[in-house]
Amino acid sequence: MTATDPALTALAQGWCALSLLHGRIEAHIERALQTKHDLSVREYSLLDVLSRQHDGDGGHLQMKQVADAVVLSQSATTRLVTRLEDRGLLLRYLCPTDRRGIYTNVSEAGLKLLDEARPTNDAALREALDAAAMNPELAPLVRVVESASVPTPA
Repeated sequence: MTATDPALTALAQGWCALSLLHGRIEAHIERALQTKHDLSVREYSLLDVLSRQHDGDGGHLQMKQVADAVVLSQSATTRLVTRLEDRGLLLRYLCPTDRRGIYTNVSEAGLKLLDEARPTNDAALREALDAAAMNPELAPLVRVVESASVPTPA
C-alpha cells in the first residue's frame, strides 16, 4: 500500500469519522455532566465501572483492569481515583487476602452522585447521537453504535 492508495485513504477517512463522532459525543456529555453534577466524563466512567464490582470471585478489579475500562494509563487512573477519594466519592482499602492489594469501592456519596448523573449521561449521549445522525458522514457510525450490544457480565 502507498499513501495514495484508495483503500488506505478510505480507511483513514473512516478512522477520522469515528474519531470525530467520539470527540463530539464525549464533549457533549462532558458539558452536561460538568454543568449538572460537577463530574467529568472520566470521573463518571470510573464511578460507573467501580460501581459494578462485587465481592464474589473476580469481583474486584485490579488497577490495570480499571485503567483499561476507562481508557487511561494506570498512573492517570491512580490520580483520578485519588481525586475522587479526596471528594469522598471513593474508598480504598487493603485486600483482606493479599495485603499488597488495594481495592477501591464507590462510597455511598459516590453511588448517590452516580445515580443522579446517570440520566444526564444517558440523555446527553442520546442528544449527541441524534445530532451526529444528521451528518451523512457520521450517520452510518451512529447506526452501528445504536445497534451494538455489549454482553453484560453474569
